Amino acid sequence: MALVTTKEMFDKAYKGGYAIGAFNVNNMEIVQGITEAAKEEQAPLILQVSKGARKYANHTYLIKLVEAAIQETDLPIALHLDHGDSFELCKSCIDGGFTSVMIDASSKSFAENIAITKQVVEYAHDHGVVVEAELGTLAGIEDEVQVSAEDSSYTRPEDVQEFVEKTGCDSLAIAIGTSHGAYKFKPGTKPQLRFDILEEVEKRLPNFPIVLHGSSSVPQEFVELINKYGGNMPGAIGVPEDQLRQAASMAVCKINIDSDLRLALTASIRQFFAEHPEKFDPREYLGPGREAIKAMVKHKLVDVLGCNGKA
Repeated sequence: MALVTTKEMFDKAYKGGYAIGAFNVNNMEIVQGITEAAKEEQAPLILQVSKGARKYANHTYLIKLVEAAIQETDLPIALHLDHGDSFELCKSCIDGGFTSVMIDASSKSFAENIAITKQVVEYAHDHGVVVEAELGTLAGIEDEVQVSAEDSSYTRPEDVQEFVEKTGCDSLAIAIGTSHGAYKFKPGTKPQLRFDILEEVEKRLPNFPIVLHGSSSVPQEFVELINKYGGNMPGAIGVPEDQLRQAASMAVCKINIDSDLRLALTASIRQFFAEHPEKFDPREYLGPGREAIKAMVKHKLVDVLGCNGKA
């Protein structure tokens, strides 16, 4: 099986009332942990690469790792650029073998966002690649994406139809209360996604795939493990998983997950070195980290996304 686009995945997910997991990858162990979990659960998969990950790991290495994952799993896998910030970056990924790209011009004016997104869409569609765009702005930090709470904004449902019609984008990331990074909400708060916005968007864009960014749930057991072994992470509350499952039963067809993976890997490695300070073989500490990621992903596929058995 070769790399696929997200078009058929999203068609099935929309009709089936589930979402596809879009997991950020940075190295071999992360790719292996994610794809081994998906193979065991027979789940379709989106592996996504940020600008920072592409710079860190090298485009060619990442492409070959994903190709190896397809060969090992025989699953439908899409390779997606997460938060592309320019036409040039999106073009480079399209030319380099990605099957899906995101152009994030949400920080621009509405008119500029349309113009930039349309430019990417035209080039991508000419090359058989699909495009995700964004309306509204999420708070938080993810690689080079940094938005303060004051500068964040919910998506305006009255804008979505015009935006999609003028740009021709294939899916749309909206802001309904999720947040990038591990530090999402203060302890004592009760996060609540704006399902009223999602419902209104769905009315205006029937049968159109919606995307949620910043959807990690920040498991406290990993935060506690990291702190136990020398970390200094404040308590944080993630997006409630029951709310994510509700969103997946509606118009949301793609849910991005990154911070949960980083927390699982880091907690595992910190625990390993605390218990085995004499060790120095990377295989001995990255192996358990890979297993921690695998367990995390299996939980997401089955209990949150509902896409197990849908490959």
